[in-house]
Amino acid sequence: MAIKIDQRLTPAQLEPRLLRLFEVSAAKILALERTWDPGRGTPVFTVRGKYTSRGWTEWTQGFQYGSALLQFDATGDDRFLELGRRRTVERMAPHVSHIGVHDHGFNNISTYGNLWRLMREGRIPFNPAERDFYELALKVSGAVQAARWTELPDGYGYIYSFNGPHSLFVDTLRSLRSLAVAHQLGHALMGERDQRISLLRRLIQHAATTARYNIFFGAGRDVYDLAGRTAHECIFNLNDGSYRCPSTQQGFSPFSTWTRGLAWAILGCAEQLEFLETVRDKELRGLFQPAPTAAEVRALFLRAARVTADFYLVNSCTDGVPMWDTGAPNLHRLPGYLDKPSDPFNGWEPVDSSAAAIAAQGLVRLGNWLKARGEDAAGKRYRQAGLTVARTLLQEPYLSVDPRHQGLLLHSIYHRPNGWDYIAPGQTIPQGESSMWGDYHLRELALLLLREARGESYLTFFAYGRGGPNA
Repeated sequence: MAIKIDQRLTPAQLEPRLLRLFEVSAAKILALERTWDPGRGTPVFTVRGKYTSRGWTEWTQGFQYGSALLQFDATGDDRFLELGRRRTVERMAPHVSHIGVHDHGFNNISTYGNLWRLMREGRIPFNPAERDFYELALKVSGAVQAARWTELPDGYGYIYSFNGPHSLFVDTLRSLRSLAVAHQLGHALMGERDQRISLLRRLIQHAATTARYNIFFGAGRDVYDLAGRTAHECIFNLNDGSYRCPSTQQGFSPFSTWTRGLAWAILGCAEQLEFLETVRDKELRGLFQPAPTAAEVRALFLRAARVTADFYLVNSCTDGVPMWDTGAPNLHRLPGYLDKPSDPFNGWEPVDSSAAAIAAQGLVRLGNWLKARGEDAAGKRYRQAGLTVARTLLQEPYLSVDPRHQGLLLHSIYHRPNGWDYIAPGQTIPQGESSMWGDYHLRELALLLLREARGESYLTFFAYGRGGPNA
């Protein structure tokens, strides 16, 4: 079957649940701030309801402090603005110049980016020195991210993952927003002999390469080529730049679909469609030979967004929550699991609510983008699907209302193959735990919908260039 889309659901109808979420969220942000020892690193996911640190990089710190800024945006409570602003200044600078990760769009846009956006929107007082500080951080972050680069033949190339120059992750589609914001601010990456490297060019190259290799379009590339399926990782031979094979770090296999990677693709492409509305043909001249038009670049992102969104819709349970991987080995023990609402308490394979939170925002953004361009039927389908997923996550058993649990979104999965997710005594699979990215993206989704319910401006980092309000 597939997700059962509620065609009549509106953000206004969800407003009571959105307000309840931010009421619950406030206490959890403050409790984590009181109890977390920064010497332990960054909180990543919960064990028995308490956040713990474990992972390969500090990729979730921006979600921790960015959550406070989203909380302020939703509620106007200055405690959270002060918390997010102070911690960004104190602790986020190493992430701006971090040359070892593909996560700049996560860490730095969630902190410096949100503060810059709030000032641009007039939601916090305008201060030119403070604005310049945020913009400098965003410029450097975008350039550092773009410098982590593998060039391929025929005009392709990609921002490589923390696994090394041979590795392209589908996740990085969401990190492209660091390049987009820096480009909007007029920045470029400077190379040898003062070569000016366009951030827009690298953004487009990375997206085109990801679409070519990590996203499948049902064209028969291999026997597992289902339209919309994604490969978490793709491996290249650096001796000649040739593509070798799909791979995965957190999924079950290279030939199944890790659903959080799928969700990153949906949201990353949908958000970049919003950015590309600010790009004109003249900006593309000289970047490629021959130069594409802005419409052709948008078509690339749109094709990838729609095919991955369609795959998500038919590979989720009826309430819109997916299993952690479409090829998980014990799914055969759950007959008809796609024909019913998700069951995070089943004894065979975990769901991943964080994938649902990420995908829901992508579906809403994609739907809004299509509807704004006259594609009402398609736009409504994606938008209503996103609202349907949001409704599921805004209530139990996914919303964490227990004040003793530090997480906000329950039943998130981190790294199933490595066994990093906590399994409680008497249980056979991970369940009931949270993650920093899941909590952040539920808040980001909720803020997007709450703004619409209140008739406020649409939440995007790309509404204004350098000459926008208060410039």
